Amino acid sequence: MTSPAPSRHDADTPRSVWTADLTSPDATATLARAFAAIATPGLCVLLDGPVGAGKSFFARNVIQTLMAQNGALEDVPSPTFTLVQTYELGPLDVWHADLYRLTDAGELIELGLEQAFDTALCLIEWPDRLGSLRPDGAVELTLTPDPDHEDRRHVRIDGPTDLITRLPSAMEPPPE
Repeated sequence: MTSPAPSRHDADTPRSVWTADLTSPDATATLARAFAAIATPGLCVLLDGPVGAGKSFFARNVIQTLMAQNGALEDVPSPTFTLVQTYELGPLDVWHADLYRLTDAGELIELGLEQAFDTALCLIEWPDRLGSLRPDGAVELTLTPDPDHEDRRHVRIDGPTDLITRLPSAMEPPPE
């Protein structure tokens, strides 16, 4: 693992934006593996995009990569109905939240998600539902489907500069 992610409370951390066109699901999985390689406790990744954009696919690939690194192989279900799925993966806890069905932000406090922002890798789908609980310093990853090519996605990542610059070269989408 690398150094801890910037505190979610540090809104003054310099930020950078990285964009790319992901030409296939394999390219999206490659990006997810790159995120798994730099995952640290306290890293929050806010996954945005419309239904079917690939948010769950991305999160599932991050989690499966971390599981493989820790010798764990298990199903990675979508937390659509449970709101949150948690995984203890060696030194890193992972919280995968799908807030699409969230009716009240207070439910997040009951689930302990706010505390997990500081101690776990948090992968959060539908981050607009966080309201005032949205963590400062989080990585914002937006997937936008290409209307002309079913498997293509445009990705925009806005995050702390030190994190963006630490993404390994595996983050570069493979050539067509």
